[in-house]
Amino acid sequence: MDHKALLATLSAEERARLTARRNGPALARLAAQLGALALMAAYIAAALPLWWLMLLPYGIALSFLFTLEHECTHATPFRSRWLNEATGHATGALILLPFLWFRHFHFAHHRHTGDPARDPEIAGHPRPGTRAAMALYLTGWGYWRGNLTVLARNALGQTASYVPERKRAAVTWEARAHIAAYAALLALWPAQAFTLWLLPLLIGQPALRLYLLAEHGLCPPVANMLANTRTTLTTRFVRALAWNMPYHAEHHAYPAVPFHALPAFHEKTRAHLQQVSPGYAAFTRGYIRSLR
Repeated sequence: MDHKALLATLSAEERARLTARRNGPALARLAAQLGALALMAAYIAAALPLWWLMLLPYGIALSFLFTLEHECTHATPFRSRWLNEATGHATGALILLPFLWFRHFHFAHHRHTGDPARDPEIAGHPRPGTRAAMALYLTGWGYWRGNLTVLARNALGQTASYVPERKRAAVTWEARAHIAAYAALLALWPAQAFTLWLLPLLIGQPALRLYLLAEHGLCPPVANMLANTRTTLTTRFVRALAWNMPYHAEHHAYPAVPFHALPAFHEKTRAHLQQVSPGYAAFTRGYIRSLR
């Protein structure tokens, strides 16, 4: 059964229940995430004993704001549209991934998942196929180079073809606003910006790279979302950190399902999933074994 046939089995009541959007679950999770980030940032800023050890968990938590921004592109975490938009813009600014541009990039990824010519996640920059490429991938070099290049091109009005014509001016001004804000931040508070923002993002990026590689790595380039996308069975903590996106095949099969309803949707899809990993460590070991 492919994802379209699976969705056809859902009744109207099941669809309504699975796609109902609520503010409460996202506000609670966001408060917990921001609270943890604030505590770790305060510990580092105060230079308390062994503060430098806090950079790793802080950097991972900061980097994983990507999963929240990703959800906001679908306008599913919150019922209130303004909350989705505001959260998406804020998280995008923090991780150097402008929200308006990323929404169009991500929608193109959903339309062409796994297509090496049209999926912008892999078009022109395939997933690592050698151990050397894997080592470079884990540094986040491709992420930083790609994001800064896109930021510069967007600021110059050279937006990608997947951005609709009527949206290009907004994407251009978004990039210019980001560049101005980053320049001001680095000029006014260079030490704080490096210690509490850039350095943690660099340190946390390898964990995010491994997580993202599992979403589609080693999956066949087919149209069926239950085959071209992987669900990773992991701990409750990782699911919370990643806003339930380890249920990634479920998300691709039915993107309108909010993060808090994905566990319920997983129960309906689990028998039909073709790519399932028992954990991120298991997936990574298998991926490394596949490398040249």
